[in-house]
Amino acid sequence: MTRPDPQRLVAVVVTHDRLDKLRVTLGRLLASPPRDLAAVLVVDNASSDGTGDWLAAQPDPRLAVLTSRRNLGGAGGFEWGMRRAVARFDPDWIVVMDDDARPDPGALAAFHARDRSENDAWAAAVRHPDGRICDINRPWLNPFRNRDVFWRTAMGQGREGFHLTAPDYAGETVRPIDGASFVGLFLSRGAVRRAGYPDGRLFVYGDDVLYTLHLRSLGGRIAFDPGLRFEHDFSTMNAEDRRFRPLWKSYYHYRNLLIVYRKAAGWLFFPALVAVLPKWLLKTRNHGGERGAFLRLLRRAVRDGLARRVDVDHAEILALAAGKTGSEPPDRA
Repeated sequence: MTRPDPQRLVAVVVTHDRLDKLRVTLGRLLASPPRDLAAVLVVDNASSDGTGDWLAAQPDPRLAVLTSRRNLGGAGGFEWGMRRAVARFDPDWIVVMDDDARPDPGALAAFHARDRSENDAWAAAVRHPDGRICDINRPWLNPFRNRDVFWRTAMGQGREGFHLTAPDYAGETVRPIDGASFVGLFLSRGAVRRAGYPDGRLFVYGDDVLYTLHLRSLGGRIAFDPGLRFEHDFSTMNAEDRRFRPLWKSYYHYRNLLIVYRKAAGWLFFPALVAVLPKWLLKTRNHGGERGAFLRLLRRAVRDGLARRVDVDHAEILALAAGKTGSEPPDRA
């Protein structure tokens, strides 16, 4: 089978104070030949662990670095990085990932091995280093736009009802999807022209969900290919007690989820809200010793999420998590 003409692929990687993981990711990416990967653009989000010096010492001419004086969060990093990647390299495709995620050996060659023009974006099969499916990166179908998926979800299957499952990862079948994460997501030039860039104001979480929802709402086509394999060395949430590490991340998780739910559910948003809020409150029991901080963050997240407020200074959220007074603004009329 003749390999299609190579498409210019550029990787965008966002990093902050995880040099040990970035070393692995960049090494894996730059092990691919230029035919498979034309350039890597790393967004260094104000790292203080020597990342900047290490990046400056790397000899591969395909590496480009953007350094921010402040932490823009993953969302801000992806917006800035994608904008600069398009302006500098004019790629046919962009593939995005965090600093703790990287393609399996041969994954980029597998991307180029077939004609990808039938879809605007392609999502990879993301696993933990030990081979388990990485739950947070499972592609999904919008339950509010598909009756069968909605009923599977509502009748007790939960996330299993609207996310792809193990058999989807085990086979070879390409599946149309409604959304995917920014780990191993390949975006075409046409997708970026259609949907623009992620909303960097979200800081972390939900930017990928909202971006792919937006792309789908504009008629963009997204597919999952189990042959595109990525690894994610994910450690943000403690698997044993289901706590976010650090705790301030829970604010962005819940605030941005509300914004996602409103976008995905449409007029069903408020019935969905009645269903999820009690479940979120029950999460308090997982936070012994820091329940007060968790409730402060959750209360603020719900308030800001309902107001769709994303212009929050990150320092304000750090102060709120630490319990410093004056960290919440007065209620607005």
